[in-house]
Amino acid sequence: MAEAKVRILRILRIQAVKLLYLLLLSVFFGSFVITADAAESSGRVLFISSYSYAWDTVQIQINGIRGGLGSDVVLDYEFMDTKRVNDDEAMRLFYEGLAYRMGKVEPYDVVILGDDAALVFALEYKDDIFDGIPLVFEGVNDEELAAEAVKDPLVTGILEKLSVEKNIEFGLQINPTAKRVVAILDDSITGEAERKRFYKSAEQFPNLEFSEINTSRLSSDNLRKAIRDVSKDTILIYVVMTEDASGRQYTNQESVALISEAAKVPALRMVEGGIGEGLLGGNVVSMYKSGEIAAQIAMDIIAGGVVDDMGMVVDSPNVYCVDAAVMEKFDISLSVLPAGAEVLNRRETFWGRNSEVLLPGGIMMVALIIIIVLVGSDNLKRQRLMKQLEAARKLTEQASQHDFLTGIPNRSKFMADLSELVSAEKPCTVIMIDIDDFKRINDVRGHTAGDEALQQVAARLREMESQILTPYRFAGDEFILILQSSQMKIIEKTGYQCRQVFANPFVLGGEKVRICGSIGIASYPKDTEDMEQLIIYADDAMYHVKRNGKNDFAIYDRERDRKTDHKADDKQNE
Repeated sequence: MAEAKVRILRILRIQAVKLLYLLLLSVFFGSFVITADAAESSGRVLFISSYSYAWDTVQIQINGIRGGLGSDVVLDYEFMDTKRVNDDEAMRLFYEGLAYRMGKVEPYDVVILGDDAALVFALEYKDDIFDGIPLVFEGVNDEELAAEAVKDPLVTGILEKLSVEKNIEFGLQINPTAKRVVAILDDSITGEAERKRFYKSAEQFPNLEFSEINTSRLSSDNLRKAIRDVSKDTILIYVVMTEDASGRQYTNQESVALISEAAKVPALRMVEGGIGEGLLGGNVVSMYKSGEIAAQIAMDIIAGGVVDDMGMVVDSPNVYCVDAAVMEKFDISLSVLPAGAEVLNRRETFWGRNSEVLLPGGIMMVALIIIIVLVGSDNLKRQRLMKQLEAARKLTEQASQHDFLTGIPNRSKFMADLSELVSAEKPCTVIMIDIDDFKRINDVRGHTAGDEALQQVAARLREMESQILTPYRFAGDEFILILQSSQMKIIEKTGYQCRQVFANPFVLGGEKVRICGSIGIASYPKDTEDMEQLIIYADDAMYHVKRNGKNDFAIYDRERDRKTDHKADDKQNE
């Protein structure tokens, strides 16, 4: 955005110089010069959209382009319509028609390319119908394609980055208990690009299960059913839907209507189109700003700017935008929204409707409150004292539940949390960690080094903490974790993470020291329904590791001779 502001200032300076020049000419040649110049355009721009004008985001892009261009710049449009038809014959016909039309009109100063398909097309025919014409792309989300394109000295543009990660984080804000993420995608060029980005983001959310509804592979009825079957523990993200397996083509409005009607959970969106018509919204790319910035770049080029000096704009113009009506439908508080979020369909407040009556009443109320405050000051002091006492009580309670040395929850807090989960019959897993040869650390390096070791292990465990994983200091050199899951894949992954706590050296007394740990794991109710026995089983599994070489983790097995034992990779730990 900073680069766009610099371009705008540069354009304004150039326009001011031109105006001064025209005024000077008018002194010598009269008003004819100004009139003649005003009658001519100051530039010609062609916008090629990958889609059609019926696609609502295209309309938003065009409005942004118009807002960024000068009033005397000619703006023409061409539409590839790839959302409806995207095959070799369609591209051939579009090429022939565009080549014919461009051969019949005055040359364009700049061509603006909307979305990936238009950029791919322009690059293919760059030396043909676009020979010597600067190309400015916007709405392109294929970063590799964009990076390759700007190597050409006549190509620049602005990236579109649909932030899957930010929308998942937003989804977790409104649904903290979510266990999975489902994306609605198709097999279009946009769909394929966003599919890669979607599954790549799974690396940042190991506790969530990622899957998709591919509209290109489902019939109309099955598509509706798949959306309807999305469970309430799911974050649903609508990315793109232009077709289904029966061959039906969908406009964005039709896709939005189908999703908002069928879905039992709020549907997030990563572009502006559809928000305010039944979709919740989220972290979106502002198509208006994308078009506006592309137009500002075009104006810079028309004014004499060198394309090769401009570079690609990599800061995607993203904003948070939501529909208040959808939030109300799904009972989501506006308080979860990030600061500065745009809110559509916000209902007028009671104050807004009745401000003329409420204002004088409010003044009277304030006067009464002042009187009450003056009269009841002693009572307020007592209340303040009670609040201070309550805060002190909470602080004492907090201190009683946390380990003084490491700062993490203590054994008392662990027993209370585990008891609550078992009482509620919620599946969970206990992970016992014991520092190997801890007595030797104290004997050889002193108790200060031992304390440092405990603090650093606790700090690394705290970094693993999540909504379903909590570390505690159990006793001495023992730590214990509660994992709110009994799924084997999640348990094994957490076991490996716990083992990685000891992968890197620790710093004790300014010296790097390798410390190892033995880890035992037991699950409720799989291994036992008794809380005390569950801890014992985790302890048994941990001692099984100690007897078999240490520095590893083991999952408790009732048949002790079949207990799982995972060997550590020594080279990786070095």
